Amino acid sequence: VQLQASGGGLVQAGGSLRLSCAASGRTVSNYAIGWFRQPPGKEREFVAVISWNGDMTSYTDSVKGRFAISRDNDKNTVYLQMNSLKADDTAHYYCAATIAGPATVPRVYNYWGQGTLVTVSS
Repeated sequence: VQLQASGGGLVQAGGSLRLSCAASGRTVSNYAIGWFRQPPGKEREFVAVISWNGDMTSYTDSVKGRFAISRDNDKNTVYLQMNSLKADDTAHYYCAATIAGPATVPRVYNYWGQGTLVTVSS
């Protein structure tokens, strides 16, 4: 499985971005997909996860009510809609796939995409 994250960029505080995670090589329709981020100088942290069929989602507290994760298995793509962005959301964002079910810890993820940089100016 190859994962390609895209959609990052520079946005002002309060603005919105939509990240995409496109899978290739094989279908990820039976994988949970998670988004993680790594702010400058900090450890990678969990952001959001969606189950294989989309019926279960989970978010870290700091993004609840602002971010929404969704997936389109026909397109083999997962999205992260990010609204009301804050300077603290600045980070490299990574998507990852796991067969283990929705998880918040990086170690259970089998496949990782490259990061896409989100920069929020205050």
